[in-house]
Amino acid sequence: MNDGKLQWHDAFGACLQIELGAEASKLEIEKEHLLGQKPMQIDFLILKKHPKEKIQKNIGKFFKEYNIIEYKSPDDYLSINDFYKAYGYACFYQSATKKTAQIDARELTISFVCNHYPVKMLEHIQSVRGIQVIQMDQGIYQLIGDPIAMQLIITKQLSKTENYWMQILRNDLKAGGEIKSLLERYEPQKNDTNYQAVMDVLTRANWEMMEEEKKYVRCLKRTVCR
Repeated sequence: MNDGKLQWHDAFGACLQIELGAEASKLEIEKEHLLGQKPMQIDFLILKKHPKEKIQKNIGKFFKEYNIIEYKSPDDYLSINDFYKAYGYACFYQSATKKTAQIDARELTISFVCNHYPVKMLEHIQSVRGIQVIQMDQGIYQLIGDPIAMQLIITKQLSKTENYWMQILRNDLKAGGEIKSLLERYEPQKNDTNYQAVMDVLTRANWEMMEEEKKYVRCLKRTVCR
């Protein structure tokens, strides 16, 4: 089942809320933040409500006062052009203010989030821009050597313990243990709108595997009940 374009960005926004948990209340998260009057928009803009307060969650430890996120859906790739687009958005966001230097560039970050490790993009920024890629945690890399602080998050590499919902936001889930675990984890959260948004996209993106798992469960129940 795949009714129209899957709303991966909506599901990722819900994942951000889930992953950040109680700390989400310390942040203001804006989806598709418009840049000026022209149709340019940042995928996600995260603003710290209290700039000096540290975020403890692994994906947010890196955050400063102004945080731009460029998100790629599971079947998309982070290209060299995507890097420059997001970098340009960051520069435009800093400059599109009423007062000069109203946004301190030292308090600005860019996070690139994707499912596939962007080999060509990383090779380019290393050779052309002299940026180093340093792994900080499972699936979390800092891009060192630019005036603007940047990090790269590879969702499928994230910890299943620390970042369960973000790492499972994929379209290649396997019937059996993976989907069974997903359904079990979702059950106690099924009335939460964030979890509902994630589950809706995951179900439609992995429809065949979901149906296969449901058939197996129904068959197992019939066998047990005999």
